[in-house]
Amino acid sequence: MQQKARSVDFVSSNRLALSGSRFTSLTVSRTPSLTALFSQVASVLVTLALVAIVSFKVEIPSIFVIFIQGGIAALIGLRLGLAPWWLPINLLFTPALVLALSFGVAPSWFLAAFLLLLLAYWSVFRSQVPLYLSSRKAWAAVANLLPCKPDFCLLDVGAGLGGMLGYLSLKRLDGRFYGMEIAPLPFALAWLRRKAGRGMHQIRWGDFWSHNFAAYDVVYAYLSPVPMARLWAKACTEMATGSRFISNTFPVFGAEPEEIVDLDDFHHSRLYVYRIPARPLVEEAP
Repeated sequence: MQQKARSVDFVSSNRLALSGSRFTSLTVSRTPSLTALFSQVASVLVTLALVAIVSFKVEIPSIFVIFIQGGIAALIGLRLGLAPWWLPINLLFTPALVLALSFGVAPSWFLAAFLLLLLAYWSVFRSQVPLYLSSRKAWAAVANLLPCKPDFCLLDVGAGLGGMLGYLSLKRLDGRFYGMEIAPLPFALAWLRRKAGRGMHQIRWGDFWSHNFAAYDVVYAYLSPVPMARLWAKACTEMATGSRFISNTFPVFGAEPEEIVDLDDFHHSRLYVYRIPARPLVEEAP
């Protein structure tokens, strides 16, 4: 009876995760960064048309034109479904760009800044997962959640600079610790950190979506709200029953955590700890 109940729990939680995943995929198909870019381009065209019409009767100061363009971009962005916090970004993007250009900074510096951001954030425009670094209090809390059995495996998806992996591998010498990072600059720094002897873990460059979770007793994630439903569905499909999935800050919609750990760090973060439910029993054909 208990096994049947667990099977039902798995089916219901997986359905919720998959439905959330479908919703997420629909949302990601039009990424916020591309929507914001479209808003800026469209607002420039609208502003130019308005200025062309009005300039026959009255001269509009350039500063007004700049903020009119920003205001139109913000309205277009909201109309297209961007989150409210995109409003000041769209509003102030062009004024900030004009201000930066007024300082006479060489274009090569802008190119260098762009390349640095590209290496640090890489596919964030598509994945909507920025670079988040776990706090030391998160490291310590995760250490307390590790299995008691020896030779367990932990995977940190989006390992960043590898700080937590190094800490855990030295804290628990009886475990095996692995990390994956897709952004080139954080991966390079994490790899150099490992080569310098700061930890006994392994770090790999790549996309964790194509990596199987079956070998891991614990999967840790500090990503964003966007991929959580899909990631939970992947964990439920691939990880063994009873394994732990730990998410820093971002809960899984529709799934009940086994435990919530308040970190009391700078961001007042939380760890959401989930147990992988039993898979449905498949009856053999007679």
